[in-house]
Amino acid sequence: MRMVLILVLAFSFLLPSAQAGEFNPVLDIKDPAPKWTALPATDGKKYAFEDFKDYDVLVVVFTCNSCPYAVDYEDRLVTFAQEAKKANVALVAINVNKVEEDLLPAMKERAKQKGFNFPYLFDETQEIAKKYGAGYTPEFFVLNKERHVVYMGAMDDSTDSDKVKVRYLELAVAAAKEGKLPAKQETVAIGCRIRIERTRRNRSGSK
Repeated sequence: MRMVLILVLAFSFLLPSAQAGEFNPVLDIKDPAPKWTALPATDGKKYAFEDFKDYDVLVVVFTCNSCPYAVDYEDRLVTFAQEAKKANVALVAINVNKVEEDLLPAMKERAKQKGFNFPYLFDETQEIAKKYGAGYTPEFFVLNKERHVVYMGAMDDSTDSDKVKVRYLELAVAAAKEGKLPAKQETVAIGCRIRIERTRRNRSGSK
């Protein structure tokens, strides 16, 4: 009997966790959202985390220019931001990729071309993506009035806008507006890997 119990306990540790945070290596649901200091945006201004304190809900999306998945969501972001403003909800997009097509000059061109109606920020240090545990573009984080994380993951259940059945982001925002947690608090973000630069270690004896 004791051996059976040990085997059951051992097997339970191998099962995937159903708790929030299973897809994010850094944040869990209800964690305070990481803050950022002023970052440059495509409109020529700089925006800090605290600049959005008057909004009931803050949505942070990590995105970029070069990822085809991110590009597919651009029109959806514009539509969402337009409706969100009516409900005192802010959308902020952040790009941390450092390839040429994702640098600030290219971001400005893209924002103008697509008519972005939300701040599109660039963090050349890439630190804010690391603090959020963001790994893909696009990847969404919904922060409630207290700026705790209530949702992390995809905007909806299909990269094809014509096949969307569940709008995770909208449901999460609606729940946050009511001071609640959404039924679905975390999903897998589908997109391109964020291009975090790797720090090279010097070999022993090298200068």
